[in-house]
Amino acid sequence: MPQIIQIVGSIILACVPAVIWGHIFFRKNPEKRSLTALTFCVGALAVFPILMYKFMWQFFPWINAFKLASSFQNDIIGFSNLIILPLSVIITFLIVGVIEELMKMISVKIVDDDEIKHIDDSIEFFILAALGFAFTENILYFYNIWIAQGPQNLFLPFVFRSSFSTFAHLLFSGILGYYYGIAHFAKPILQEEIQNNRKHWTIWLHKVLSVRKSKLFYQEKIFEGLLLSIGLHALFNIFLEMNLTFMIVPFLVGGYMTINYLFNKKESHKSYGKLLVCCRNHPHPKTGVYFKNSSISEA
Repeated sequence: MPQIIQIVGSIILACVPAVIWGHIFFRKNPEKRSLTALTFCVGALAVFPILMYKFMWQFFPWINAFKLASSFQNDIIGFSNLIILPLSVIITFLIVGVIEELMKMISVKIVDDDEIKHIDDSIEFFILAALGFAFTENILYFYNIWIAQGPQNLFLPFVFRSSFSTFAHLLFSGILGYYYGIAHFAKPILQEEIQNNRKHWTIWLHKVLSVRKSKLFYQEKIFEGLLLSIGLHALFNIFLEMNLTFMIVPFLVGGYMTINYLFNKKESHKSYGKLLVCCRNHPHPKTGVYFKNSSISEA
């Protein structure tokens, strides 16, 4: 079969979940079409630096994440009699999670950092970047399976990648988008409220982080969002690697409930006027301008 047919076929298959999930998330609040397309495309291109990183393994094997973690393969962590994980697997997928979530965040910052006017923008742009990332990832998965196993073996990977893996990417980035939005648009009253309700692990985290006071809240919230998205991403990959597929559905259901909870919190913050609109709570990285109360427009 000509290779072009396999490439085009893989692209068409990858378009299906992209269109379906895009319609689900953006039918009510669509962004500008040009910006939506650009964010999606940059998110899709964010896969290629990762591919380049993997390609470089043959020349610089010491940067191979799997090789870095292999020294811990004899160290075992047991969560129960049923779940026993090599430490090397956990480290490997934490590294993978760090790389992929950072690439998606960089995609948003490249395209939309000046365009994010409020927390809803932040969540939507992060989900768009994740959708583009999953689109390219799906093309590569479908193409490799088609080449190695033939088109007759594509059905189950197509269903799994379209429903579970793509949704997982959107979930992780949606959570990060929420924290990114809070970091940029929380009014002082909300910042104080969040700081007063810190959990034990976040108190420790804030003590460890050493940043200028003026940027403390902003950097902490982004770092918290990254920790959550990376941790969830790594956990999802570990379930797949260890064939713990029975955990996938409850894991994603729990993730869906989490992001719904965050969305409800966001709406509550908006209702009580605790979020800024069209300005930021810290100096803009390019203009260096702080927010001014007089410039705040109501949602």
